[in-house]
Amino acid sequence: MAAYYVGVDVGGTTVKMGLFSDTGELLEKWEIKTRKENNGENILPDVVESIEEKRAERGGNIKGIGVGIPGPVTDDGVILKCANLGWDVFSVKNTVAGLTGVGNVKVGNDANVAALGEMWKGGGRGYDSIVMVTLGTGVGGGIIHKGKILTGSKGAGGEIGHTKVEINETEVCGCGNKGCLEQYASATGIVRLAKKYMKADSCLAGRDRISAKMIFDEAKAGDAYCQETVERFGRYLGIALSNVAHVVDPEAFVIGGGVSRAGEIILNVVEKYYNENAMFALKDKEFRLAELGNDAGIYGAVRMVLLG
Repeated sequence: MAAYYVGVDVGGTTVKMGLFSDTGELLEKWEIKTRKENNGENILPDVVESIEEKRAERGGNIKGIGVGIPGPVTDDGVILKCANLGWDVFSVKNTVAGLTGVGNVKVGNDANVAALGEMWKGGGRGYDSIVMVTLGTGVGGGIIHKGKILTGSKGAGGEIGHTKVEINETEVCGCGNKGCLEQYASATGIVRLAKKYMKADSCLAGRDRISAKMIFDEAKAGDAYCQETVERFGRYLGIALSNVAHVVDPEAFVIGGGVSRAGEIILNVVEKYYNENAMFALKDKEFRLAELGNDAGIYGAVRMVLLG
């Protein structure tokens, strides 16, 4: 009888799922809608129903289920609230195990789980200690040490986006603090930087809409103002990652998220400012772009289960 593992990545809009062989090969992937009404009470039952449908189609046995959640998760699978989904404190692990009858269930923070996936099958291949930073609407992070997720005592390890990098900031971050990396290195943060220092002769001046992609594209094309914005972005992110390195000393950094599609220009500027701010023993780390895209979460979720 065939044996399968399921990777689940719960997002605010959709839940991504993947069916894997017992050797870690992705056999099939699919998505369902994230139903957040009534404090997200339907989310996990919907996930389980979808898994059961897939099990019925293929036959065989589900040996393990891994789940990534957008919030802090303890080592024993308890979510410590998740405002994006409407969840309060409860055991995701016990809930999924109870609904499926599968005892081998692992749960982790989605950014940490994605980092594990990238280390296993993506940009972090060949290393067992990496730091991944995801640059999207916000800034997420995951720390993998000796092949395992570093969750921290409250499940909030790897929250790189809320590292303070600017003590003179007056605007408030979404977390309630000021001067967080997310205010400068997220897609919205990069646009915020561009608008703050806008010059009349910039190619962006007068445009109704500015995006992070525009800024990086114009910087590559040689626009001096956009290049200055990219430098500011790189300085903030490089300093933040040097601070992280002084604590966990990874072998490599992997940069993902939508902003990372800008490519090598990001690696070059971040690595420069990282090396300027890292002590001698931590200089010249490997910097790589993520490779798995939206599949990183399902790969990492299954990897959690395979690691036991």
